[in-house]
Amino acid sequence: MMAAARRRRNVSLPIHATLPQLLSCLEQHNTVLLQAPPGAGKTTVVPPALLDAPWRRDRRILMLEPRRLATRSAARFMARARCEAVGQTVGYRVRLESRISAATRIEIVTEGILTRMIQSDPELPGYAAVLFDEFHERSLNADLGLALVRESQQALREDLRILVMSATLEIEALSRLFDDAPVVRSEGRLHPVDVVYRAARPGQDLLAHVASCVRHSLREDRGSILVFLPGASEIRRVAALLDDGLPGHVDLVPLYGDLSGDAQDAAIAPAPGDRRKIVLATSIAESSLTIEGIRVVIDAGRQRRARFDPNSGMTRLVTSRLSRASADQRSGRAGRLEAGRCYRLWSPAEQASLAPFDPPEILEADLAPLVLELALWGISNPEELSWLDPPPKPHWEQASELLKQLDALDASGVITEHGREMLEFGLNPRLAHLLIEGRRRGKDALAADLAALLSERDIMSQRSGCDLALRYRALHSTTAPTAHRGRIAQVRRLARSLGGGRQDQSDDDAGLGLLLALAFPDRIARARDRRGRFRLSNGRGAYLFEDDPLAGAAWLVAAELDGQARDARIFLAAELSEADIESVLAARIQIATVAEWDEQRGTVRALQRRMLGALVLEETELERPDPATLEAGLLDAMRRRGLEGLKWSESVQQWRARARTAHQLWPDDWPDFDDEALLAELDHWLAPFLAGKQRMSEVEKIDWITALKSRLDYSQQRQLDDLLPTSLALPTGRSARLDYRVENGPVLAVKLQALFGLSAHPHLAQGRLPVVIHLLSPAGRPLAVTADLESFWKNAYPEVRKDMRGRYPKHPWPEDPLTASPREGVKHPRKR
Repeated sequence: MMAAARRRRNVSLPIHATLPQLLSCLEQHNTVLLQAPPGAGKTTVVPPALLDAPWRRDRRILMLEPRRLATRSAARFMARARCEAVGQTVGYRVRLESRISAATRIEIVTEGILTRMIQSDPELPGYAAVLFDEFHERSLNADLGLALVRESQQALREDLRILVMSATLEIEALSRLFDDAPVVRSEGRLHPVDVVYRAARPGQDLLAHVASCVRHSLREDRGSILVFLPGASEIRRVAALLDDGLPGHVDLVPLYGDLSGDAQDAAIAPAPGDRRKIVLATSIAESSLTIEGIRVVIDAGRQRRARFDPNSGMTRLVTSRLSRASADQRSGRAGRLEAGRCYRLWSPAEQASLAPFDPPEILEADLAPLVLELALWGISNPEELSWLDPPPKPHWEQASELLKQLDALDASGVITEHGREMLEFGLNPRLAHLLIEGRRRGKDALAADLAALLSERDIMSQRSGCDLALRYRALHSTTAPTAHRGRIAQVRRLARSLGGGRQDQSDDDAGLGLLLALAFPDRIARARDRRGRFRLSNGRGAYLFEDDPLAGAAWLVAAELDGQARDARIFLAAELSEADIESVLAARIQIATVAEWDEQRGTVRALQRRMLGALVLEETELERPDPATLEAGLLDAMRRRGLEGLKWSESVQQWRARARTAHQLWPDDWPDFDDEALLAELDHWLAPFLAGKQRMSEVEKIDWITALKSRLDYSQQRQLDDLLPTSLALPTGRSARLDYRVENGPVLAVKLQALFGLSAHPHLAQGRLPVVIHLLSPAGRPLAVTADLESFWKNAYPEVRKDMRGRYPKHPWPEDPLTASPREGVKHPRKR
């Protein structure tokens, strides 16, 4: 071991050439950015290099890693290089595990632990520098941690060094954010990687293609193989496809986040002797660690990311194409130790269309944990901190509203004592609230077990159904054949740290749904008309498969859903009684008086409802509703039915068409009168005319012109008649009606002889709007349509005269219509 450690220590890595510049920058600046490609050695070389820096003064170097596996791996590597055990000079801390001693000078932690440390003591007095490793992954905790450390540095610890290390991040933007902090760049390892594009055939299953490519590489390449897949389910499927046909000297191992620490460590260990290893991994293997012996990477080109929807308040896992930066990170795994090969299971054209970088988690995540942490920091407005990407406003507002529901924030967004207590557990705010409320009700162990079950991966397969009570009983049973024993051990371990998990505990799960309702008040679900279909208190739909044991429940509380916009699939839930809702959520139940339109009765029904969010607990019809309620019901009916169903008279239609024409000509001065605009402002122009009305038949008798005119001031009402009159005077002295309802109107339909002598074409609206003239025959049939009467007389009339004078001999057809007298009827009879 000692000899191996010495060999590793003597290996020259690209980062070594950069260390003098890096150390010089850190001597002169308190914030430095290091850009180093995969394989440069930044993770394991930089922290020990800082131990001799004069500004350290025997304080610790703190380095953040995005994952527990990378944290343990980096600490072990550095400790071995020093011929020491982990916990001496180099130690680490992850959730539920700590290898730190008084001698520790390099402390590697996961990102969430830094948040707890700085919240406990913002000065970080025992630390000389904070290193953010693999910052390009842009996790939510990394962004939060950097914002807090930066503010602490500026306000309290000017001597605290911040070193941000990244492989692919656009680091210039980060430099500008930190007042033009210096950037140090390192070259990557120079081992070449042969990139081979090997897209699946049309219609070929991707995972079958992955398995085929693995077999091809086993024949054609040497060394161990790292296969990137989106998630654990795909890893299991590919393992099943490969299980029977592998050579005897090849080991097949999975690597993903929910595996135990021992299983993860085994996956990254080198294959013994002359054996080869195939590692089926998620993006956990993309950076921060070296899997020894890997010479080949096979990349399926997919990744799974959590995406939060602030409208539904739910997070769903989305499988999508990876970015170019991630593809480069993955291919670099093949060249860490020597020349290698990367098979990309897509085409070069697809490669060119990939996004440059993955979106940072802060733009897609549930922000409730971040908002609560910042509230403890004293910040209720995210603009008070420096962000590379600020939190999206809808996500922030949704998180703030949830935290108010959980009593973690007061009405003004200030953290409460309850919110402070929630942060002590290091859990999602919902589960911390559940834990505290469980203790208050004497359900300490049940609450701890439930919080642990919801924090870790599901201990049972989906074939077992969605019932959390079943999982609770399996947690305390030695005979649960469908339960995953390894996951049960993880859940028990976490539960014990939270105050639960006692093996002598009875299987009494009474109150499980009640506690869950406290943590998820927006996900109370009431059965709808079909088995397995539910409506959530947040207004969304949700469903269970019809054969699920909980599908027939009247009430549920859903803990895990897939976040689909219409009907979300429920993965974990517990049954709930209406009595439970009344007992624990009484403060959230509101009484509302609403009015609904009854289509069969043709009238408004006034109802008093007891509501939990969007769910109706009880409903009573009011016999004597107040006028305001009836008015609201009629307005709601109008909005849903629309205006097209109203039997408006022709005069109402014509007035509205004239008003719409005025808006088209002067959009800034006249209001819009189309359906959308009228429906949007019903409360202003129609509501005053609904007094005393309850039925639609009464509404239809309203003086609609007067109602519509109320949207215009008195001056506009007079102007409308002047600018767009209802009729036009003819040369005969008679007035003819104008039709504004016709498209491209207004239209004047008149017999041709009535316009003899009229040379100038009539215009309205101060000359801006020509009248469209429909010229009719003596029998009232169309002869021509014109918006230029002068041109008609000159060019078209001679042909019309030729065709019509024989057909209508009793009517005048003069050669010169401009000098002829207008006529309404036949020629004058000759004098005898």
